[in-house]
Parts: sequence; structure tokens; C-alpha cells
Amino acid sequence: MTGAAAVHEAFADLVDGETAVVHRVALRLAPDRLIITLPNGAAQDWMADELREVPDQADLSGLMLARAGDPLTRLLIRDETITRLLRQNAPALHRRPPIENKGRIAGWAAGAVASVSLIIFVLVPVMANQLALFLPPAGEKALGDATFEQVRTALSDADFLPVEVCEAPAGVAALAKMEARLDAGHDLPYPVTVAVLDHDMVNAFALPGGRVILFRGLIEEAERAEEVAAVLAHELGHVVNRDPTRDALRLAGSIGVLGLIFGDFAGGTVMLLLANQLINAKYSQAAEIGADDYAHGLLSDAGLPPAALGSFFERLMAEYGDEAGWAEHFSTHPKMIERVDAAQAAQDRAERAGEIGDPVLTAAEWRALRTICGPQDDKGQSSSRRPERD
Repeated sequence: MTGAAAVHEAFADLVDGETAVVHRVALRLAPDRLIITLPNGAAQDWMADELREVPDQADLSGLMLARAGDPLTRLLIRDETITRLLRQNAPALHRRPPIENKGRIAGWAAGAVASVSLIIFVLVPVMANQLALFLPPAGEKALGDATFEQVRTALSDADFLPVEVCEAPAGVAALAKMEARLDAGHDLPYPVTVAVLDHDMVNAFALPGGRVILFRGLIEEAERAEEVAAVLAHELGHVVNRDPTRDALRLAGSIGVLGLIFGDFAGGTVMLLLANQLINAKYSQAAEIGADDYAHGLLSDAGLPPAALGSFFERLMAEYGDEAGWAEHFSTHPKMIERVDAAQAAQDRAERAGEIGDPVLTAAEWRALRTICGPQDDKGQSSSRRPERD
């Protein structure tokens, strides 16, 4: 061993990997080897190029050694002189053993990734679609109620106060009249609950269990009450088709699988992830077409213009572009123009059948709905009703 011409002696602790006994052994450091004398007088030669350092997380005060080709035996050296010489001169002390069966390991890794992908992207969605049909209404409603509170928390301001639910009495009455005009309750096993949140996001989305959330920003962007009614009808279509429930079950299943692999997720974390997922929901092409078709029929049956669904978001797209709020949500495949054309076709059919009736709200009721979160300023924007904090 280079630099170790003198013979150094000390004691060390040896674990043979076969018994739980720690053997006190004598050491002699020769130029090209480490000579170990066991309690029974037998000697072992550990050649310098065979020595490997093993990181010892339990005790960092000494040098833990193993020998190449012997994965179990360990030698703990506390003698500072021998430890220093070994660290300076043992040529392969920090060499890691070669990885054997690389092809087999790579195959196992690829198989594991493929299995997890199959579970998350195929099996979990299939199971979620089936479970959504059999989930008890009470359970679905409880999931929606819990997620609603998490949505308010997820959208909280710098003070970490939940976003307020807008409850100006005249505005609530106008919204209730709009709900009654659409009358989607007969398609659901639970009552519809519509809430307006005091947030400037131009958005709306559905939660499991019959909950629909509208944002103040969307109502302020609408030019007439029929546009809000069209958005509400579209979201009711998602509720009737159980799209939010499928999405929630799919996300919960995926998080559960990943939690088993990478560590458990706390329930609160799951709910916050679910809330953010539903706020930014991007349903499949089939789900969006289904919600559109339901909205067209619901609006026609209520004597309201189906074209309002397309014209509102066409205007938002022109004003904000493809990436803004609910315009992005509405622009999910198929193409926006196709959905606008479908809404106009439904409008033409309703007009030929004489199904378009009175406005959904009077002018006074529309003003009340626009101020459901509080009085508007000079620019027509609702002022926050949140009290000042001390």
C-alpha cells in the first residue's frame, strides 16, 4: 500500500455477516494488505485493492470497511492512524461495486412504469366512470360540500380568509328565479345548489353532488342575464352527466396510487389538489359535447336562447384570447367555432319551433344579480364586501 511501508497495529470490530456477534479483532496494516487476526487465532488478509468504504450513518467516528466480493462482512476501525493511511492510500476505497443484471433491472423498471401508467391512465378512469354511476347521492353531495369549502380556501387572498359567498338578498332572489326557470332538478337525485363567489375570475364550474359555482367576474363580464343562464345550463349538464364526480374519483384514485409509491398523502392535501383540479377542469371532448347538448335542450325547454352559450364565450375569446379563465375551459376540443355553430343551430331550431320566450330576468333583477356581491363602483365592478382587518 503506497505510503504505508511501516506496519501499524490496532484493534477493530468485525461482523461476519452470519451471526449477530461482534468480534474484537487485531489489525496489522501492511504495505499491500490489511491483516485481520480473529479471536481464535485465524488470520484473514484483506488486500488493499479489495477494500471498500461503507458509509455508516449510525456512527461517523470511525471507518467502516467491506471487502469486494463479500457484501455482508463489515469491519469498523477507530484507530486514527490506520484510518488516515487507508483513506490516503487505499486505491479503490470509494469505488462502488458494478451494477449486475443491468438489462434485467431496466426491464423491471420499464415494467413498473408501464404498470403504474396503465393503472393511472386506464384502470383508474374506467373504475371512476363506473363508480360515478353507483356512488350514493349522499356520498356524492358530501364530497361536493367538502370540496366547496376547499375551493374557497384555495382561492383565498393574502389574509388567508376563504373567499366569501355573495348573498345580497335581491341578487340571491334573482339567481333563484334563474335556477327555477332552467329547472334541472328533475334530472338529479339531489337538489341543485348554485353559489356565487366574490372573486374576479371569469369562470364557472361544477362540483360533485349538484353544486355549481359562478364567480363575480363572470357575471360582470356578461352583457345580459341569458348569457349567465347559458353558462349555468352548461355546468348543470356536467352535473347531470356526473363529470365532476368522475373527475374527482379519477384524481383521488391517481393520488392514492402515487401515494402508495412515493409516500402517503394527507387528506387535506388530497382535498386541496381536488379543489384546484375542479377549478381548472378540462373535461374530455365527449364530456364537453354532452354538457353543450344538455344546455341547448335545457335552454330551449326554458324558452331561452341557446346561442347565448356560444356568443358569450366567443366574445370572451376575442377580448382575452385562448388562455383566459372560462374561455379556455369552453375552448376545449372540439374547436370553439364548432361549438358556437352548434349553439346557433340549436337556436335556429328553437326559433322555428317558437320556443324562445320572455327574458330570464327583468332589467331590475339583472341589476340585482350583478350586485349580488355588493354595490358596483363607477366602472361597473363590484366592490369587496370583506371587512377591514385590525
